[in-house]
Amino acid sequence: MPEKVKIIECPRDAMQGIKSFIPTERKITYIQSLLGCGFDTIDFGSFVSPKAIPQMADTAEVLSNLDLTNSKSKLLAIVANVRGANEASLHHNIDYLGYPFSISENFQMRNTHKTIAQSINILSDILEIAQATNKEVVTYVSMGFGNPYGDPWSVEVVGEWTEKLAEMGARILSLSDTVGSSTPEDISYLFTHLIPKYPQVEFGAHLHTTPGKWHEKIDAAYKAGCRRFDGAIKGFGGCPMARDELTGNMPTEKMLSYFTENKVDTGVQWMVFEAAYNKASELFSSY
Repeated sequence: MPEKVKIIECPRDAMQGIKSFIPTERKITYIQSLLGCGFDTIDFGSFVSPKAIPQMADTAEVLSNLDLTNSKSKLLAIVANVRGANEASLHHNIDYLGYPFSISENFQMRNTHKTIAQSINILSDILEIAQATNKEVVTYVSMGFGNPYGDPWSVEVVGEWTEKLAEMGARILSLSDTVGSSTPEDISYLFTHLIPKYPQVEFGAHLHTTPGKWHEKIDAAYKAGCRRFDGAIKGFGGCPMARDELTGNMPTEKMLSYFTENKVDTGVQWMVFEAAYNKASELFSSY
């Protein structure tokens, strides 16, 4: 049996930074095309303040118009606070609530206007909401590979936070390379140390990259035992706070090539994916 990996496609991450509003219809058509590809999960929208991210203000409307009949993919929505988690939890078609938890105090403040201590309390409430509404939480460990703010970072710091989050009941931790600063050495070191130590936790890699570095990052994560990978077609999107405008999301098509070459089962059907890839090129070239 070939080894299996989960691919999480992130149209939400690809769209959220685009200034002009993408019509709801176009979002629905695009996400619908992704639903047939065979991705494990689609990170499709977010229940956050429309002031903070205007592009995602229509997430509930997009969701109500998706046809999930023939899709195996699960749906994930990002939430930044208890209000958002409560709102998302009302939708039975959402499987996962994604919560960005930063281990850099500066980034936590910039991103959510909360301290890390406040953020821990919010996560605790979100875990309770998820349990009560039969959903799972994906905790994104933002700045998991270092940060540009001079906040303390080391493998030990990430380990301490993993310990704390696992104790709270977090079962899926996605280590996020928010500004694209990860090196293959850091990626390898983190996953090889954390995965065996916390067998109850599913670790994921939400990596950002420049066009030339995608292969070494995926290769390091996969060889270190990671089996859950986030990406976005053509690497669209990524963190607006990254220093380098070439830094974007991990390109899904590159990951799929890597896994196909290494005879790893992604569950994605190439023909259907190709059609979605063309839709992505068409959609994002307009903005």
